[in-house]
Amino acid sequence: MVSGSGEQLGVMNLSDALKRAEEEGLDLVEVAPGAAPPVCRIMDYGKYKYQQSKKLHVAKKSQSTVQVKEIRMRPKTEAHDLDVKFRHIQRFLEQGNKVKVSVLFRGREIVYADLGKKMVLDIVAKLGDLCVVDQEPKVEGRRMIAIISPKK
Repeated sequence: MVSGSGEQLGVMNLSDALKRAEEEGLDLVEVAPGAAPPVCRIMDYGKYKYQQSKKLHVAKKSQSTVQVKEIRMRPKTEAHDLDVKFRHIQRFLEQGNKVKVSVLFRGREIVYADLGKKMVLDIVAKLGDLCVVDQEPKVEGRRMIAIISPKK
């Protein structure tokens, strides 16, 4: 049993503890019910709940969320367009986001799957130490998908 001022009160029965809490104008809160005997605390429960919600709010605020950004291209995408897409990928990785690189194949372009894989691997090679490949390029239907995440 711990009082509102933080001092240890020792083991006491429930009626004495409730009486002591009432005298101090505070609440008797069971902190560790599994202990033998159960550990209780005399405190202002409303204030305690408020402080816990504030801690949770601050923890959520400081938590960073990782998004997955997608860059789409085709096997016939020109060199300049690839450079623009490369700069986008670089920016996304610097912001701490994962990048899903998709190569879309239309019609008979699926025959050039090796060209799409080469495009993705060239991008990864150009990025160098900035990224880690989470998922190697693999064909799913008419798409080739690779997932890249930033290096920690």
